[in-house]
Amino acid sequence: MKRLLLSLLLLPALGASAQPITLDLRDSLERPCYYASVRVPDGNYRVTVTLGARKFAASTTVRAESRRLFIENEPTRKGETRTISFLVNKRTPRIDEGEQVRIKERERTKLNWDDLLTLEVTGDRQAVQRITIERDTVAPTVFLCGNSTVVDQDDEPWASWGQMITRWFTDSVCFCNLAESGETASTFIGVGRLKKGLSMMKPGDYIVMEFGHNDQKQRGPGMGAYYNFATALKTFVDEARQRGAQPIFITPTQRRSFDKEGRIRETHADYPEAMQWVAEREGCPLIDLHQMTRVLFESMGEEGSKRAFVHYPAGSYPGQTTAFADNTHFNPYGAYEIAKCVVEGLIAGGIDFVRYLRPEYPRGYNPARPDPVETFHWVDSKHVDLVKPDGN
Repeated sequence: MKRLLLSLLLLPALGASAQPITLDLRDSLERPCYYASVRVPDGNYRVTVTLGARKFAASTTVRAESRRLFIENEPTRKGETRTISFLVNKRTPRIDEGEQVRIKERERTKLNWDDLLTLEVTGDRQAVQRITIERDTVAPTVFLCGNSTVVDQDDEPWASWGQMITRWFTDSVCFCNLAESGETASTFIGVGRLKKGLSMMKPGDYIVMEFGHNDQKQRGPGMGAYYNFATALKTFVDEARQRGAQPIFITPTQRRSFDKEGRIRETHADYPEAMQWVAEREGCPLIDLHQMTRVLFESMGEEGSKRAFVHYPAGSYPGQTTAFADNTHFNPYGAYEIAKCVVEGLIAGGIDFVRYLRPEYPRGYNPARPDPVETFHWVDSKHVDLVKPDGN
């Protein structure tokens, strides 16, 4: 099995008044890293983590499911305890009795799609005393739809902004990341990913869409930015609004492709403009991540921007015999910076769930002045994937 199951508890289908489940983890304070899993039905769950140790100071990171970041290098002094809560969406491919999401073969081992809610406890010296898990049916859900630049990546050194944005929100809002590498707006609909989201959606929820990377490669009759792509985006809008949810568009992230003058080349044809056109026509908020990541990568420079992507010499990870030189997919630092771009776009767009930002979120992030990579501290997960995600 891909992970160590420290605790595996059978949890009955929960209602709003069900009793929470508590995992007492004080016996695990000396472990450097472990996974804790609980079997639960699909839905949103409030996870309350008690940090701290009586005998030592600690720094703890907690990620959920496929490496969604919730607690980042949280310090506790010797003898200090601290409690932090967050919401985790858990799901399986099942849509209803007769239909399932047609997930890819590579997804069958992803923690996002199994019948367990899994937490990864790690850090320079982790100290988690207790975890309490209870069902939440009230908080709004933000459904993330997209491709490899959005998806929760399970393994090092890959990462996307969709698994980092959770770091900055309180337990008053939940993120459900339905994105998958290689998907287009139309294939996302075709394999049932949108339908899965709609089956869980309620009034007051949100649906966020970032597509374009793979859509531009589709060829044939009816394809194109203002044809198949725009029609698919309109489907997202119509289906969400029928259920009382708010659609939000995000233009695609730039690729790391520089011209001789040190400027980012345009590689997405007219797909960002088509998304802007649909957003304006349908009256949907739009975050221009295409422009924000242009500024971000140009500010880093052609060489410096490699540190935001999966660029690593051979031998950087176990079994890695050749260099990584991927100019589309991000490493944790790059994904973290882009997540901040998305948050700033939500703030600028007046999207109301930004009221649930954690107080420590550093408002005013500017992609022209990214955080120095030296200040970013990421504790690697124990699992590495040497295969590039689908899409480019």
